[in-house]
Amino acid sequence: MTVGSNVKGSYFSVKSAEAGLEQLAIKTNNEEAKKAFYDAQYLLSQVREDLKKQVQFLAREEAQYK
Repeated sequence: MTVGSNVKGSYFSVKSAEAGLEQLAIKTNNEEAKKAFYDAQYLLSQVREDLKKQVQFLAREEAQYK
């Protein structure tokens, strides 16, 4: 597995986890838990954006990672 495919895999895993946290936040009635889920989702959204930038960088800089 190449670095590019590992980064892409990580990107999609984080994106999936982010969606899962949103679903948990929607389903819970506990306000403290809801806030914790949304806070974690926000942190993962930042990680996802960083990974997206890295995927784009690898695609531009390293032709073999396309």
